[in-house]
Amino acid sequence: MSGLCGWMGGAALDERALIATMAAPLARFDKFTPQLAHGRRGAAAVVASAEAAHVASHDGVIVAVWGRPVSADAELARAMDAAGLAAALARAWPCDPQRLCAGLGGSFALAILDEVRGEAVLAVDRMAGKPLIWQLNGETLVFGSSADAMRRHPAAPAALDPQSLYNYVYFHMVPSPGSIYQGQQRLLPGEFLHYRQGRVSTGSYWRMQFEETRELPFDQLREQFLGLLRSGVRDATAGDVKVGAFLSGGTDSSTLAGVLCEVGGRPADTYSIGFEAQGYDEMEYARLASRHFGTSHHEYYVTPDDVVAAIPLAAQICDQPCGNASVIPAYYCAKLAAADGVSHMLGGDGGDELFGGNERYAKQRVFAHYERVPQLLRTALLEPAIYGWPGRGRLASKARSYIEQAKLGMPARLESYNLLGRYGAAQVFTDAFLAEVDSTRPLAELQRTYGRSDAATLINRMLALDFQVTLADNDLPKVMRACELAGVTAAFPFLDDRMVAFSATLSPRQKLNGSQLRWFFKQALKGFLPEEIITKQKHGFGLPFGVWLGQHPALLALARDSLSDLRGRQIVRADFIDDLLNTRLREHAGYHGTMVWVLMMLEQWFRQREGAAAC
Repeated sequence: MSGLCGWMGGAALDERALIATMAAPLARFDKFTPQLAHGRRGAAAVVASAEAAHVASHDGVIVAVWGRPVSADAELARAMDAAGLAAALARAWPCDPQRLCAGLGGSFALAILDEVRGEAVLAVDRMAGKPLIWQLNGETLVFGSSADAMRRHPAAPAALDPQSLYNYVYFHMVPSPGSIYQGQQRLLPGEFLHYRQGRVSTGSYWRMQFEETRELPFDQLREQFLGLLRSGVRDATAGDVKVGAFLSGGTDSSTLAGVLCEVGGRPADTYSIGFEAQGYDEMEYARLASRHFGTSHHEYYVTPDDVVAAIPLAAQICDQPCGNASVIPAYYCAKLAAADGVSHMLGGDGGDELFGGNERYAKQRVFAHYERVPQLLRTALLEPAIYGWPGRGRLASKARSYIEQAKLGMPARLESYNLLGRYGAAQVFTDAFLAEVDSTRPLAELQRTYGRSDAATLINRMLALDFQVTLADNDLPKVMRACELAGVTAAFPFLDDRMVAFSATLSPRQKLNGSQLRWFFKQALKGFLPEEIITKQKHGFGLPFGVWLGQHPALLALARDSLSDLRGRQIVRADFIDDLLNTRLREHAGYHGTMVWVLMMLEQWFRQREGAAAC
């Protein structure tokens, strides 16, 4: 687990001993020596990373950087080339922190600690690909890329947050800015924190600004898009390392595989995961892409035994509970690459969220049509007619369902099929636990996130929401942690700053043209991608967990054992666990298996933290 950690202010401590203790969780799966710096008045920072680590101390200023930020400021860029990244930032300080961060691009987490002024700045990149958590206790600011590192500092006690536990079961991850621990906050994409004399303030140094009123010529955009693809892949593969690429057979991973062959001037190494389960195996599309581009292709079929072996490891590497089951196939894919000598993997994450590729975008557009119907017409004519429709036929039922969902509004409509909502919180959680949480908070926080965007169109507001909820909070941590567990690093060329900025210039229609998802993206890649891949349904590395639960005794035993122990924590009702395992799984293993996975991984997360504390 790579990252950075440290603190600013507070009582005098044994900096060297404490910073080494905090750094231990960051380096437990990797072979590298953390770089650290400490001051004289209560400040220290460390970066532990096999990928890119920069630490420097200059005239009482400590700078720690995880990742590879670049500067658009010519003078600062020259200083970074001459003196090194961290040293240049230390000498450029102090200045307006928002301006400083706005001048940086790339993927990074940054900490600047100025002991003389009693100030500090923390920041993450525009997609929060490199996460950073912070906590203020008195005048002590503790920060880290991992909650596991932070909780080793005496000023950041690891008291669990019941609300975050509830939010995890609701969303299958802990949404930012919250953390699983009380008092901890995570920086949002494009956000910075400024600490001054024991007080903190946060602000955005970057926010996506969409072009929504004009549409540039297709040929011009296509040429620019293909050029950015090549430069993004070229930059992501710079250095003397063996590079590979995830290949699911979807449009994003297939595109990167093809561009990697083109940029590298040789067959790219690509890696795919398959499953011996009907409806889950997409290997034929990965093979199609490999043949089309001439990649050096590698495959591995994940088994239920593999899942049993990897579950505790996944729970250990994820510092927040992770209910995304595709972390397991992502890990085995990265592990396959590592065994082949690859140390750096390219992932296609971000393509859907930049160019409009998720099915829910088209679905919500259909519901939006109803919102444009005048209120009087809806309430006086349409709704009485639909609800008064005689009979209970399928057409009547679908019409009522459509109206009920449309009336919810955005973004609540996105959660109309939420699994916890379908069960009912009172049926899942104990009364004592529910007394400590606000069951309305998840939707309220989703609404706040949705409201941060000033986009005028539905598609762009949904994309802005997904930058945080889908990418920063879910998909990027999943892939990053899976790769770290396998001993490789990861990069996401679609999230290159230039590509992100380019996507904002596309008109709403070029992203979602009627019901056609990713219209521009697919049109621009015609002739480059095989037509079968352009027209295929989205799938990815979905894990057939629910199906395998009914077929594999060891996997079911692990799930039962995990949920049995979770029962004793007085969070989830014992009768719900019994009903879930003994009745609902038999009714629909694929559907109810999702909740089994979410609860099992929560218990596994608890076990790994308790085991570490006992050591």
